[in-house]
Amino acid sequence: MEDLWTVAVAVFQLWIFVVVFFITLPAMFGLSLGVTSVYIQILVKLLEWATIRIQRGREEQPSVPAPLPNGIIERAEGSMEEEMEQLRRSRSLEGGEFALSDALYFCKKGLESIVDDQVTQRFSSEELASWNLLTRTNQNFRYISLRLTIFWGIGVFVRYCVLFPLRSVLSMCICFSVKYWLSEVVHLTCYRICARALSATIRYHNKENRPQKGGICVANHTTPIDVVILANDGCYAMVGQIHGGLMGVIQRSMVRSCPHVWFERSEMKDRHAVTSRLRAHVAAKTKLPILIFPEGTCINNTSVMMFKKGSFEIGGTIHPVAIKYDPRLGDAFWNSSKYNMVSYLLRTMTSWAIVVNVWYLPPMTIQDGEDAVQFANRVKSAVACRGGLLDLAWDGSLKRGKVKDAYKEEQQKMYSRVIVRQNKRKRQREN
Repeated sequence: MEDLWTVAVAVFQLWIFVVVFFITLPAMFGLSLGVTSVYIQILVKLLEWATIRIQRGREEQPSVPAPLPNGIIERAEGSMEEEMEQLRRSRSLEGGEFALSDALYFCKKGLESIVDDQVTQRFSSEELASWNLLTRTNQNFRYISLRLTIFWGIGVFVRYCVLFPLRSVLSMCICFSVKYWLSEVVHLTCYRICARALSATIRYHNKENRPQKGGICVANHTTPIDVVILANDGCYAMVGQIHGGLMGVIQRSMVRSCPHVWFERSEMKDRHAVTSRLRAHVAAKTKLPILIFPEGTCINNTSVMMFKKGSFEIGGTIHPVAIKYDPRLGDAFWNSSKYNMVSYLLRTMTSWAIVVNVWYLPPMTIQDGEDAVQFANRVKSAVACRGGLLDLAWDGSLKRGKVKDAYKEEQQKMYSRVIVRQNKRKRQREN
């Protein structure tokens, strides 16, 4: 019994030594010992070997299915107006009259959306081309060899029995240790410890464009960890709705030490009240920059969806940020419809690592003659282009709501413009 107690004490002392000298102290000074980089390189080599082994297994076992494609519909490039004009010309319908055959085009588009629409797929995890030794139920992967299965079993032990305990204890200690008197330096230290607990490798680009005090930082949104990723390089005042459960506990702990702007659900519906509070915060140039995710929901790391105009009606300088995660070593996307916060954190803390690139874009301000919607779309396009993400005009609220009548009316207007345009051309030829 005494021997077991001695071993337990020795293990605990070793754990404290690792936490203090390899995580806490480097985080305080913003230093990296290179341990995570070496860890990532080893994982990448291991996954490359697993991919080659899977490909060889498919050649040796014809019964093993090949990976399914990411998309099963080949969509034509171009707008609806261009496609419709081309179809009408091919049927010699260049006059400005309605043709019953035009309905076939809309039927085709409707069936495509039912089978594989552009919105729903943005709220499910992106499909990987190769196995990352995390996927357990993906139909793309089957038993290949005993050696690969053994590596998967070792990975399960490492992730759940080594990485998960270390990460969870560190993260919970940080969440509940935040006090009002903590300085910005200690804030940075806490977030950096959280990042190291997740084995996060963060590459910041164009750091000269980092958000300044009194500004508004807007970024695409993939996961709640986005906050930890950005706060590793600077402090922010966050904006959001008050939640219950574990998320609510974290929010209450955070607001004790930093002037975050949390709203009740009833206040969120009052746009004027929200805008007034945000303008008051921005007007104080000594306060931390506001961090806003204008999509309003998490998107699956492949696209950027509509930026809500409210963030761009406040005034002041907008500092756009593009965030792109590497899905090979772990899926950072939070599917809130499928997983609650505790389940999501469990999945994240048992993944291999979090690898992410962050690009700071040059500050942007609203231009003369530009309204909030146009400004939001311009910022969104810049973020999507820099992050290598698809630029979609769809509203992320469609994740839980019905399609607005305005979207249907827009399609009708586009079709009407095609008819009117062809009618004008016909008259010009006749004259």
